[in-house]
Amino acid sequence: MSRNHHFHVDRGDHSITVNVGPGRTGGIELLVDGKVIAYRREHGTGTTVLSGELPDDPVRGFVIRVHQPHLVRIKPGCTLELDGVEFPMPERYTAF
Repeated sequence: MSRNHHFHVDRGDHSITVNVGPGRTGGIELLVDGKVIAYRREHGTGTTVLSGELPDDPVRGFVIRVHQPHLVRIKPGCTLELDGVEFPMPERYTAF
């Protein structure tokens, strides 16, 4: 059974959230401080890349990589590359 996945990290005064839709074809939403700044309608296996900016002075660009395994059906992973350093983004679980 597929479900949505939510990844979140705080960097300085900003929050970065990635929402990955269900299955291998669900949409990917990138939010900074709660506002959608990038969206990919669908993604497949492999790595999907989204980029964004933190509204600092000066603006700081970053890259998000969502990794969807090719051969096995396991949950996706997500990493943030900011200032030349790559960080794994922890999955945020929502209680229903």
